[in-house]
Amino acid sequence: MAVDGNYDIQVQTPMGTRPGKLTLKADGNSLSGNYDGGMGGAQAFSGGTVSGDEATWSISVSGPMGQMKLDFKVKVTGDEISGQVQLGSFGTGQITGKRV
Repeated sequence: MAVDGNYDIQVQTPMGTRPGKLTLKADGNSLSGNYDGGMGGAQAFSGGTVSGDEATWSISVSGPMGQMKLDFKVKVTGDEISGQVQLGSFGTGQITGKRV
């Protein structure tokens, strides 16, 4: 699928830029993978969706303020990934990155 792969990403948050690593694996319209944003290590996810070159998924992460749900929506164009992540009640961050 067009979205499958490993990516080095940058997430622009209200608290600055955070580097991360992302693995996406499509199976039909279903998406699973792994996200490592550097806070608490890598976290596997499933239950995401894929439509062409667009993907969505959600994870919950632990941070200084407790649990926070992250809702991702990205588009893959060639080897580049971009999109947004809803950072719980902290607003929206921008995602950019490249397939490695």
